[in-house]
Amino acid sequence: MTTPTATARISSKKQTLEDAYSPPANFLEIDVSDPQTHGVAKKRYTDYEVRMKTNLPVFKLKESGVRRRYSDFEWLRNELERDSKIVVPPLPGKAFKRQLPFRGDDGLFEDEFIEDRRKGLEQFVNKVAGHPLAQNEKCLHMFLQEPVIDKNYVPGKIRTT
Repeated sequence: MTTPTATARISSKKQTLEDAYSPPANFLEIDVSDPQTHGVAKKRYTDYEVRMKTNLPVFKLKESGVRRRYSDFEWLRNELERDSKIVVPPLPGKAFKRQLPFRGDDGLFEDEFIEDRRKGLEQFVNKVAGHPLAQNEKCLHMFLQEPVIDKNYVPGKIRTT
């Protein structure tokens, strides 16, 4: 029995071991991890380690690690919303109810809440950083790679040479 040409398999190039195990052409990996709570009473806050690995030429550092708190993610979102042409995804919620006094738990500092927020922040920063237009914004580079965010920076695009 012969196979009609319409249903014949398309011959594909065999994948070599080198193809299978070589680094991907372009990659950008960002992990948000290691939440740490600092301070006491009203001065208490949680920050997270933001680690990035990439081979994209637009980033001057190929690996970086910085600590960021929720308000830094808000700053990044507001900067991108103002200066870029992309639709910026939402951040995980502000959790106003968790800030009310006389709660029977730790509110904003409850482990489960911190972990949920960490996951949401990781999804947010990966969506944003994965967008080709956002990758050219100075605010994203500062957020991912500078130990301290200069809130007085001049917004603009990163030029690759």
